Amino acid sequence: MVTVHMKLVPLLFIIFNSVWSTTSNSATQSFLHCFTSHSHIQNFNSSSKIIIAKNSSAYSSVLESSIRNLRFLNPSTPKPEAIITPLHGSHVQAAIICSKKEGILIRIRSGGHDYEGLSYLSETPFIIIDLFNLRSIDIDIENESAWVESGATVGEFYYAIAQKSKVYGFPGGICHTVGVGGHISGGGFGTLFRKYGLAADNVLDAKIVDVNGEGGGGSSFGVILAWKLRLVPVPPSVTVYRESKTTEQGATKFVSKWQVIADRIPEEHFLRLLVQVANRAGKNDGKTITVIFDFLFLETFEKLLPWMQDNFPDLCLDQTKFTEMSWIESVLYFEGLPSNAEDVLLQRTEPSKRFFKAKSDSVTEPISEAGLEDLWQKMLQLEASELILTPYGGRMIFGLWNDDKETEKNIGWLRRLYASMAPYVSKSPRAAYMNYRDLDLGRNKDVNTSYAEASIWGLKYFKNKL
Repeated sequence: MVTVHMKLVPLLFIIFNSVWSTTSNSATQSFLHCFTSHSHIQNFNSSSKIIIAKNSSAYSSVLESSIRNLRFLNPSTPKPEAIITPLHGSHVQAAIICSKKEGILIRIRSGGHDYEGLSYLSETPFIIIDLFNLRSIDIDIENESAWVESGATVGEFYYAIAQKSKVYGFPGGICHTVGVGGHISGGGFGTLFRKYGLAADNVLDAKIVDVNGEGGGGSSFGVILAWKLRLVPVPPSVTVYRESKTTEQGATKFVSKWQVIADRIPEEHFLRLLVQVANRAGKNDGKTITVIFDFLFLETFEKLLPWMQDNFPDLCLDQTKFTEMSWIESVLYFEGLPSNAEDVLLQRTEPSKRFFKAKSDSVTEPISEAGLEDLWQKMLQLEASELILTPYGGRMIFGLWNDDKETEKNIGWLRRLYASMAPYVSKSPRAAYMNYRDLDLGRNKDVNTSYAEASIWGLKYFKNKL
């Protein structure tokens, strides 16, 4: 059972008017006065580090540091009235109490990877609570657990595990800059989830501040300060393998076969498919579809080979391509990072940013070869598109582009593709994955949203468990 607790810290009464002296919005001024009054802040220097107002020289750099999607990094994007960067849980308490008291919205940001920017956007005046200072990690190998603050990234968490042990890991996601807070509260899956479940399945405890500044749960109902997580055993050496097939090489038949056997592959083995548009001379304007079969084995490949030969012989695995490595090296491998560069996992920023939009589906029955061919043809219309097929009944379509002028066209393409796939995916509701946020499914109003209004989108993420 998950127990929820939050130790309340004595509150100190201090006011620093100069921090917000040029902030024009009266509600924001009231919030900042309230926040400083209720925070455990002992001097002005601490206050200026925690409260970043619009007139601060650090405002733009802090705001933009965790915006991952260029769709939301432009002059017309709504900006927060201020950014709170807590150094302690009591600062989060104060922000929650004062936002409720003054009637101003807050957005909670851990790593900034929300696909629709909801951790740092609002149509009405708002304040961001950015948790990047709250990222301590305490690994307890003896008890196979860890306390991880929500501002830490999954990369920082993986790195901390690897520094303590080579035979433990965690079943989280692949992108190392994703914040732990949002990743786990939305599910969180990666290469270990066939054996150990989602990241959320491995939560043992949590420290949470709710709407009253006390306790609560989930990104919509409170601020999760830290997670106590179960560490899972991994072998000293795992095996990775990657095979690519184009449609000319029979990729469609391989995908069709994979759909039939994916749920029967031993739980120690992870096999996802990445479908991409690639260059090719000839038809389709010099483009083709390539399917990448991505494997992780929690054993030596000799133990998987007989099973694959019996159930998926057509793929013709090349034994010379199998590579054994440590679990932490496999984390780097699946993200396309050098296997000897573990320190890269500590980097919280990404070298490049792009415009993107994504959609997800749950596929409960195999898609026919005709349906797959139709999907390939639509993908060829947008060169920078990617389809990820995950052995969890999941499918995600990703559209990427570099020019803001292409945004409307590319999002329109993605929506048409999503509509065309309706016959092949789950129904009543048409399910989606929470961490692949998609506002096309519906959204709450900023205030006073009813259950009936929220269920329009909520049932798609949570099925009938609302």
